[in-house]
Amino acid sequence: MHRGRAREARGAVTDLSKIIKAYDIRGVVPDELNEDVAEAAGAAFIRLTGAGEIVITHDMRTSSPPLVAAFARGATAQGADVIDAGLGSTDMLYYASGTLGIPGAMVTASHNPARYNGVKLCREGAKPVGQQTGLAELREMIEAGVPASDAPAGQVTRQDLLSGYAEHLKKLVDVSAIRPLKVVVDAGNGMAGYTVPKVFDGLPVKLVPMYFELDGTFPNHEANPIDPENLRDLQRAVTETRADIGLAFDGDADRCFVVDERGEIVSPSALTALIASRELAREPGATVIHNLITSRAVPEIIAEHGGTPVRTRVGHSFIKAEMARTGAIFGGEHSGHFYFRDFWFADSGMLAALHVLAALGQSDGPLSALLARYERYVASGEVNSEVADQAAATALVLDSFAGRPGVSTDELDGLTVMVPDWWFNLRPSNTEPLLRLNVEAADQATMEAVRDEVLALIRGTTA
Repeated sequence: MHRGRAREARGAVTDLSKIIKAYDIRGVVPDELNEDVAEAAGAAFIRLTGAGEIVITHDMRTSSPPLVAAFARGATAQGADVIDAGLGSTDMLYYASGTLGIPGAMVTASHNPARYNGVKLCREGAKPVGQQTGLAELREMIEAGVPASDAPAGQVTRQDLLSGYAEHLKKLVDVSAIRPLKVVVDAGNGMAGYTVPKVFDGLPVKLVPMYFELDGTFPNHEANPIDPENLRDLQRAVTETRADIGLAFDGDADRCFVVDERGEIVSPSALTALIASRELAREPGATVIHNLITSRAVPEIIAEHGGTPVRTRVGHSFIKAEMARTGAIFGGEHSGHFYFRDFWFADSGMLAALHVLAALGQSDGPLSALLARYERYVASGEVNSEVADQAAATALVLDSFAGRPGVSTDELDGLTVMVPDWWFNLRPSNTEPLLRLNVEAADQATMEAVRDEVLALIRGTTA
């Protein structure tokens, strides 16, 4: 890449901080993210990693193939070869990076609306690239202009990775001997519509597909299953077809949400506890990571199954770093991300789904009965409040609760206040003027009372 081309990319975005986020590159196409930016990012990525070869895959958005081509141009201009794996999920990128031992890029905006796109990056072995591990440096290189390389231009080759990916996952979780299950899958017109048929092929599963057509305009609903509104169609389909379970994936299929046979949404904390118990059964005494807004039941169940629970901040970079540090076998987040040591410490919604299918298929009863032992408390869900001064509002809450009998607090990630019967966490958004509140208690009335008291305090400070 020539320096002038890199300068064009810089000029296309007045402030790269708008699109270079904590964990990836993401912005509106073409106003914020365009082919010039992608080409500069590809060149900078090779400079950052020193790689002689990288792998690229992409989601179903119409803007993705041109951005892939531009990223590849930047990489090959720096002398690196590019394996273009075509369509894929983000966890397929991690599979490719892990098995091939090379860095990779996934062109996707995950669950964002159609006008967005982005790039997720990893080093060899699926090691994450975030602000502290390369993204800040990548931004500086793009802004300065990536120098041209004297090396011969690299080559782009195509390689299909879907079959290998599917077989690899089925080696990690054996679901071949489970009882027959009827499974509704809502792909949200995202990449699960591409990966699920191959992964489920040959399994004793009657698949009921919903929105498997790859369509980056998301004509049915947003591919963001953390929003309960986007699970309504799945809930209805599960009850109408009398299915055993419903699965929903986000746009790039790295997150998985579950609906039980009654059409009820399953807490990701319950899934974390379920998968942790399965992983600990095969490796007793192992460490399991959970973030601080997962249910209190999660560390309790980890300990009951002989494991060592380790609590972390919210965010995949913190989870992955702590997993690598401790050698943890598994990690779970309340956002629907599930991380596996044997999958290069990376997250895979599909691998989590296979664990749930295996557990259900090895039990005699329905999913609701299986999960009842993992659901012990009542949670508020995440409640967002727009607050002008996040620090002042948080200090007000701390002052109100800190002196009460039996109360303990910590500030690992925002403010956590704990007593034996309830706890809450109040943490600021990194990107918006919001405070995010999560409350959990032994019963509904207590949860609502604590939630309402905290909300009254913080919303009283809203400008």
